Amino acid sequence: MQSRVFSSKKMAYFICLGLPFQYVKHKIEGHDKDNFSYNYSLIEGGPLGDKMEKIRYENKFVAAADGGSVCKSLMKFYTVGDYVITEDEIKSHIGRTEGVYKAIETYLLANPHVCN
Repeated sequence: MQSRVFSSKKMAYFICLGLPFQYVKHKIEGHDKDNFSYNYSLIEGGPLGDKMEKIRYENKFVAAADGGSVCKSLMKFYTVGDYVITEDEIKSHIGRTEGVYKAIETYLLANPHVCN
C-alpha cells in the first residue's frame, strides 16, 4: 500500500493507493505524551460508508514485561440512524486496524532513528 499524508494539529488526511477506498480523514481528539496516549476519530472516507458516522480510536501504550511496550486500543463505533453494526463488521475493522499497527511496528523496528 502506498499513501500520502497531509496533516495539521487537528486533522490528518491519508490518500490511499491500492485499497478499496480512496482516502480517510482523521480528527485528532487528543495526545498526551506524558501518559503515552493518542485519541482520534475516523470521520470521513475509508470504511465508514453510509452506515457509520465515525469510529473513535483510543490508544494507550504501556510497558511490557519483556521491556517493550503494548498498545491498548479501544474502538467505538458511532452508527447512522438505527443501524446496528454486526460482529463480522467489528472483526473486519479490528483486523484492518491491527494490520496498520503491525505495518507501523515493522517500520519502526527497522528504522529506530525516526523515533528520536
